[in-house]
Amino acid sequence: MTQQPFELPHFYMPYVARLNPHVDEARAHSTEWARGMGMLEGSGVWEQADLDAHDYGLLCAYTHPDCDGPALSLITDWYVWVFFFDDHFLEIFKRTQDRAGGKAYLDRLPLFMPLDLSTPVPEPQNPVEAGLADLWARTVPSMSADWRRRFAVATEHLLNESLWELSNINEGRIANPVEYIEMRRKVGGAPWSAGLVEYATAEVPVSVAGSRPLRVLMETFSDGVHLRNDLFSYQREVEEEGELSNGVLVLETFFGCTTQEAAETVNDVLTSRLHQFEHTALTEVPALALEKGLNPAEVAAVASYAQGLQDWQSGGHEWHMRSSRYMNARARSTTPWQGLTGPGTSAADVGALLASAGAERLRAYTHVPYQKVGPSLLPDFHMPFQVELSPHLDGARHRLTGWTHGVGMLQEGVWDEDKLASCDLPLCAAGLDPDATAEELDLSSQWLAWGTYGDDYYPLVYGNRRDLAAARLTTERLSACMPVDGEGILVPLNAMERGLIDLWARTTAAMTSDQRRTLKDAVNVMTESWVWELSNQLQNRIPDPVDYLEMRRATFGSDLTMGLCRMGHGPAVPPEVYRSGPVRSLENAAVDYACLLNDVFSYQKEIEYEGEIHNAILVVQNFFGIDYPSALGVVQDLMTQRMQQFQHVATHELPVVYEDFGLSEEAREIMRGYVSDLQNWMAGILNWHRAVDRYKPEFLARRSHGFLPDRAPAMPVG
Repeated sequence: MTQQPFELPHFYMPYVARLNPHVDEARAHSTEWARGMGMLEGSGVWEQADLDAHDYGLLCAYTHPDCDGPALSLITDWYVWVFFFDDHFLEIFKRTQDRAGGKAYLDRLPLFMPLDLSTPVPEPQNPVEAGLADLWARTVPSMSADWRRRFAVATEHLLNESLWELSNINEGRIANPVEYIEMRRKVGGAPWSAGLVEYATAEVPVSVAGSRPLRVLMETFSDGVHLRNDLFSYQREVEEEGELSNGVLVLETFFGCTTQEAAETVNDVLTSRLHQFEHTALTEVPALALEKGLNPAEVAAVASYAQGLQDWQSGGHEWHMRSSRYMNARARSTTPWQGLTGPGTSAADVGALLASAGAERLRAYTHVPYQKVGPSLLPDFHMPFQVELSPHLDGARHRLTGWTHGVGMLQEGVWDEDKLASCDLPLCAAGLDPDATAEELDLSSQWLAWGTYGDDYYPLVYGNRRDLAAARLTTERLSACMPVDGEGILVPLNAMERGLIDLWARTTAAMTSDQRRTLKDAVNVMTESWVWELSNQLQNRIPDPVDYLEMRRATFGSDLTMGLCRMGHGPAVPPEVYRSGPVRSLENAAVDYACLLNDVFSYQKEIEYEGEIHNAILVVQNFFGIDYPSALGVVQDLMTQRMQQFQHVATHELPVVYEDFGLSEEAREIMRGYVSDLQNWMAGILNWHRAVDRYKPEFLARRSHGFLPDRAPAMPVG
């Protein structure tokens, strides 16, 4: 290899790597298996020497140290298959930039993963298909139907998102950091690896498999695995293979910094994600077990799974240090406290590692609230779309005041007419949907008022009382206000419940059960995220940057907003189109732009007047240890790149989706209208922030964000 492009950083790895004693058995078995599947001599991809040098048996023995010999051999076969797929796809389709051929190749692979093993599969046409058919038949009989579905989805993501990488190579395009983290989870395969951790340890109980704590464990595990791999594989991928999908390259490009600086920053993000894993495992998972009433066997299964993810982190790192596949010269040991005898270890390494990791972890808890920061600094916003407003705006303003009085929002000590007017939510609704009828504009304005009121209510009422239990109870009751299949509705006890019951009945009157369930899930995601914010507030914990950005979408109500945007689109657009990677990428880019925009305008309101910690600028300040103007510059750059990504997806990726799904002209026109809706949505939100009093310093000085002086705060419901 040529000279290393950077020195590997000092990794944070608190877990001890252990080696499975069946390593030689797995090596021998996987070699014969790979030969039998046609992956070695004659494949044009690997020879025996390649497989020996990569040593996937050692990888799996380090990452699954406790399973028995047959299980380790099966898992090793899976890893041989997935790495062969990666190299096979590179040689056949990435090097030739053959997207059409790559799509046809990938479209066949799900046929080899039937949920019911009695379903016949096609005759394999290449080693990848042969290997997948064999592995699926050997693995799934011992696993539940729920695990099969989840693992099949993870495998399809791993395969199909290779097209995203291929498209980026075709266009010479390097992803922005948020886009990269999201797509790397799918392309990189760590969610798929997490499924094999379940196979090796214990299945996660179905009652909690989709919960936030388990999702965060999997996502932080994924990000840790992928970012570590990016550091070790930069030289091979970027310099030798021409790959553009590498976290070091992404940050090098985004920040305009040196490769060494980008590598150090990637390592900082990696460390933060491991801290988030530990925080979730030690705080959110035990609370979830109590909340869901898990029995001892289920608690033990979750604990075994979490331990398995830790083993994978430490074992995967140890393998990267040894495999010829990666750049690992002069890499420093991560566990010097095991004995100061390894290469590059010293007492100074121990002290530096512990001091650095401890300082980063502590910094998240040391923010001093209510600091005077002065008026929010507003940069030049990149907004290529023009705002349009509904002609029914004035009437909606008058009617919203009457509605909020009617449901009791102005009688609970949180809002009065002055605070309602400072929000001017009909102005926001009029920009989001300029073609709305008067009735539609009223409904949209009232949904915005309900969501904004709840977002104010939770920290003000429950945060001031440090009453997380009451917040959880409120969230449960709000969910019960949204019947899906004719269930009885509880008697409302406060304004949020009365408002939601009214909005739900009017919004869902013509919906199917599935549509109502989707909308209910979207509202639940938003209200549950308010509890997450409250929990962080009570701990005075500034969130990890990746966790913050992803949860910000929930606190902003993005799933609810997107669901309401799609209402009335009809059946011409299949649901799987909305679930496709490019459409989700389009939506997330739009939502992130709006969320970050809100954080820019609300900085003084939140930091100085409310003692908030959930603001992207503060998160960036804390993570990088930089001042407010510098952090604002980072957020502004990210906003600009998210907007550019939105435009890129709309122009280049959606037409490919239309072709891939064979959409009719009617469906294509609906999707073009949906893109216009999102453009209006972003332009309308910027226009609203610029116009309203809610974030202006003179209003904040006059009406600090406390309880109304002449009203007793609403009591928690019981």
